[in-house]
Amino acid sequence: MRAPLIAGNWKMHTTVREARDLASGVASGLAGIADVDVVVCPPFTALAEVGRALGGSPVELGAQDLHWESEGAYTGEISAAMLWDLGCTYVIVGHSERRRLLGEEDEAVGRKVAAAASGELIPILCVGESLDEREAGRTERIIQTQARIGTLGLASEQAAQLVVAYEPVWAIGTGVPATGAEAGRIARLLREWLGEWFGDAAAGIRILYGGSVTPETIGEFVSQPEVDGALVGGASLNAGAFAAIVRAVAV
Repeated sequence: MRAPLIAGNWKMHTTVREARDLASGVASGLAGIADVDVVVCPPFTALAEVGRALGGSPVELGAQDLHWESEGAYTGEISAAMLWDLGCTYVIVGHSERRRLLGEEDEAVGRKVAAAASGELIPILCVGESLDEREAGRTERIIQTQARIGTLGLASEQAAQLVVAYEPVWAIGTGVPATGAEAGRIARLLREWLGEWFGDAAAGIRILYGGSVTPETIGEFVSQPEVDGALVGGASLNAGAFAAIVRAVAV
């Protein structure tokens, strides 16, 4: 059985003080919640303080990115070992904003996924198509390519710990999410492809939906058999809304 997972991506929001207060609010709002894994991913600057604020709670700490090398002359970058040392257990890799705005290519994403897995972090690999790609009928091809190249460096035992987040670019921050049926269709395809590449390990890989998820829409997605939770953006910046999403999945 795959435990549901709700991950909050705070993106480039919150000062250290704001992040600490938000983390404290999330932890207290989720007191007593069971059977759902929860992780929040604050900016690098707030990781240590958020980790302290989450201490003693079941909410885990994640990062928003990492470099594929373990150390070196890579100004401004951060390694898997550094994140692990701060208490991170998860790391987001290949988010569409990094692909689109910072030119991050599939090969770089794949190297980061492998580095995360080797560094004892659980990678949340993001895949998804743009509106132009969708309208051109290339959705399946784009997602399959991103997922395949993104996981090339994983052994089957590492793949079992992988999380994949389907985040259609056209739905992120627009307030217009994909339908549950469409998210479920893509999740089924991802599971099939992962099964071809990793065999039985694919059954344990959690697949999330990301893109304008709210307390009102989360039920539509997790009702799909192959959707195991959500990667939440804007709503994760409100402790009450984020807790409501988690509680909806826990019911």
